Amino acid sequence: MRKAVAGAVLGAVTTRAAYALLTRRPPRDEKLWLRTNHRGEPVTLLEGPAFVAGAVTAVAVAPGVPARMRVAAVFAGGAAGALGAYDDLAGSGDSRGFKGHLSALAHGEVTTGAVKILGIGAAGLVAAALAGTRGRSTPSDVLINGALIAGSANLLNLFDLRPGRAIKVGALAALPGTLSGSAVAAAPLGAAVALLPEDLGERAMLGDAGANALGALLGLSAARLPRPVRLGLLAGVAALNAASEVVSFTKVIQATPALRRIDQLGRRPVVPEARPTDTE
Repeated sequence: MRKAVAGAVLGAVTTRAAYALLTRRPPRDEKLWLRTNHRGEPVTLLEGPAFVAGAVTAVAVAPGVPARMRVAAVFAGGAAGALGAYDDLAGSGDSRGFKGHLSALAHGEVTTGAVKILGIGAAGLVAAALAGTRGRSTPSDVLINGALIAGSANLLNLFDLRPGRAIKVGALAALPGTLSGSAVAAAPLGAAVALLPEDLGERAMLGDAGANALGALLGLSAARLPRPVRLGLLAGVAALNAASEVVSFTKVIQATPALRRIDQLGRRPVVPEARPTDTE
């Protein structure tokens, strides 16, 4: 448990430092990182790069993390974050979801989302091969873990539609691994929670960069669990990703009292005339 606590503290400290540095000296033009949230107010996407920098640094230096897992975490978090940032900054938003991006690709249009989906899928397989499993790692283990990393990366991004939502979901997902002593789960947990005040305060958002990296690291943290557990997790992640193509998570949350209370916890009051959108 000490290793997990150390990982969480490192994640929080390095992420806060990265956020302070990035907001003080934004890469290129500060306006490049501004987006309009669901209230029509400006928020910065710099929370995402700060999370990536802080979380991967924390896993890389946290005590007790196997060398292969350190390398895999830096690669998975860094690749997912970079691909997410590419979509954040260059994406048009015309195509959405797996169906939308793959449909565009079938018609000869290569969207930034398609590049991200395919890139994170490939990065997930590489990270899975780097991380290995407990005992003998087989090709099927690499496929399971790669799919879990990529699927989790996409899933967390689907929750980044309202302030604090993706961080709350990520924190709940990271809690079991953290309590079991995994620094790989604890580091992104600490990094995400450290940014929660900015997210809930609607001053910043994870964006694709932060949400994709958070999901990828959480997926990687399960890489050394027993195969039946990983298969169960993968089934759940795949089911939720598939459901998102036909069901609005925001509508489900708003229609479910318990989920709505958790979603609203710490947030500013809801504006009655605001409608669900695909941005915060």
